[in-house]
Amino acid sequence: MGSCWTTSANNRTINQHTNKMAEEVQSRNKESHTRSILKGITWRFIATGTIIIIVWVKTGDPRGALEIGAIEFFIKFLLYYLHERAWQLAPRGAIRSWFKKNKS
Repeated sequence: MGSCWTTSANNRTINQHTNKMAEEVQSRNKESHTRSILKGITWRFIATGTIIIIVWVKTGDPRGALEIGAIEFFIKFLLYYLHERAWQLAPRGAIRSWFKKNKS
């Protein structure tokens, strides 16, 4: 009977350790607000630079291109940040399992 209790206690300890490790991995996979902001800013520089060049080439108006780029930068940065944070609310693997469940 003593060995059953020991095995049960060992299983509990292993399960607790496994759950703790899973929580740590999941928390490491979450991006911080700062990382989301930095990713948004760096991407916006690339994307805004592209739109400024396109508008300038199409219109020949560098001032108009810069104005459009400035407006576009802030609007799309905010949308990107909100999009990133919304995705952080979805647990890893939840989307994949939803598609697998609805596929059949």
